[in-house]
Amino acid sequence: MSKIFAISNHKGGVGKTTSTVNLGAALALKGKKTLLVDLDPQANLTQSLGIKNIEISIYENLTGGKAAVPIEVKKNMYIIPSSLDLSAAEIEMSAEPGREYILKDVLSQLKQKYDYILIDCPPSLGLLTINALTAADSVLIPLQAEYLPLRGLAKLTDVIGKIKSRLNPTLDIGCVFLTQYDPRKVLNRDIAENVKEFFGEKLLNTKISSNIALAEAPSVGKDIFLYNKSCKGALDYNDLCDELIKMKVA
Repeated sequence: MSKIFAISNHKGGVGKTTSTVNLGAALALKGKKTLLVDLDPQANLTQSLGIKNIEISIYENLTGGKAAVPIEVKKNMYIIPSSLDLSAAEIEMSAEPGREYILKDVLSQLKQKYDYILIDCPPSLGLLTINALTAADSVLIPLQAEYLPLRGLAKLTDVIGKIKSRLNPTLDIGCVFLTQYDPRKVLNRDIAENVKEFFGEKLLNTKISSNIALAEAPSVGKDIFLYNKSCKGALDYNDLCDELIKMKVA
């Protein structure tokens, strides 16, 4: 039985897609069969892995009742891609009975085939994100080490609490981890302390550093380990993966 993680934060630019790609790649390198689900209409996850000529995307799975057809990216790593059509999905799904459970039904057909399923959520708290949280076992929250992303955490945790009480009683916050972190900046260190006070042991020790290679890798359709396995970004995501496994989150 696979573990399903929703990688979510309704603040944009905090590293959700980067983390989905590279945490998935780290798990794959450790021999874990991993499925990535691009649930963002911007399709950044799909584009980051160089996926083109898509015949069936998550949009068709959610709105057309078609079975998901994962695409193999590399050994042990697969993706259900997205497309711009997904931007209309929330409107089309809104009239469906049990609309919050549609993604859960899609993934139920795949859970036995993968060790991990990582869902890249859109930067919103709409129906797509609600579907992801309803389908997930845990939420992984990437947080840019700055003031405004920190302010948004209360809203996200409130939504997670409501999903847990109304739709998915087993849902939990698996962890929070800091991204684009520079230990030389006082603000970044202060944010880390504030998050630690709020989340306690849920905050991972591993911090994802500001690293130019993480920004460059999607431009050539590669994860960070294929792009530059010795860079700081690759080392950080490998450490993040190890810490998740050690904590038994993953």
